[in-house]
Amino acid sequence: MAEITAALVKELREQTGAGMMDCKKALAENGGDLDQAVDWLRTKGLSAAAKKSGRVAAEGLVAVAVDGNKGAVVEVNSETDFVSRNEQFQDFVRGVASLALAVDGDMDKLLAADYPGAGRTVADQLTHMIATIGENMTIRRCDVMTVGNGVLSTYVHNAMTDGVGKIAVLVGLESAGDKGKLEAFGKQLAMHVAAAKPQSVSRDELDPEILERERVVLSEQARESGKPEEIIGKMVEGRLRKFYEEVCLLDQTFVIDGETQVSKAVEAAGKDAGGAISINGFKMFVLGEGIEKEVGDFAAEVAAAAGS
Repeated sequence: MAEITAALVKELREQTGAGMMDCKKALAENGGDLDQAVDWLRTKGLSAAAKKSGRVAAEGLVAVAVDGNKGAVVEVNSETDFVSRNEQFQDFVRGVASLALAVDGDMDKLLAADYPGAGRTVADQLTHMIATIGENMTIRRCDVMTVGNGVLSTYVHNAMTDGVGKIAVLVGLESAGDKGKLEAFGKQLAMHVAAAKPQSVSRDELDPEILERERVVLSEQARESGKPEEIIGKMVEGRLRKFYEEVCLLDQTFVIDGETQVSKAVEAAGKDAGGAISINGFKMFVLGEGIEKEVGDFAAEVAAAAGS
């Protein structure tokens, strides 16, 4: 059993927003396991933490680049948001996205690739940028996707410049329909993904571990109602349908009109384009997602700088 330290209680409290005593009890009931404690609090109706994507604290920019049927998305981090407004940094992030296309999203090959016009590799250019701008920077991640017969659509939220911003989305549509209409619908769908943040395209593609974890939590919640097991089963299935509507793209409500299910919107768009549409996937990078940055006391820093 892990030691239940004050730091562990504090971390659970920050993740869930639950009270300190509830957090201590949750950890005690679950042998100090943080993830199990989160689920225990959810079961008791004291936390909705599992629906959150995690604390986003890193700065920098994300970017997308598309060339024909292949697209790439990248994230480059910096220490402060101030750097994201630097044109040199923006150009670098855009350049990294283009190079990620050429190496099929392989990070090692990306870092070893020649950075255009610099006479350096990407890794060496990053070091040069750090020395020039005066902040630590990292190329955190990159990914690519392709379509066969269809279109790749993009959307960048909080764009600082073309293709570069704070949230970057790629959506792949397979269809023999009109390319112009596919591109217009794909753009709407990419905007939806940025807003609704699905975890998978369909129920079948949802991570089995995520689904099982949700089923366990819902089952425990239902049992606390005191209902018979046969009723509990129906309650869980009903709540799972609601869960699918939250995390599966095709089950979500299309944010563009606020009422149509995405699967129905895809069907209608296919008819309009003259060819059935299938979504072959999506990629979404949210700046800093999953990275925790130390939070300082700004007032204390100012006071220290003033010599008080």
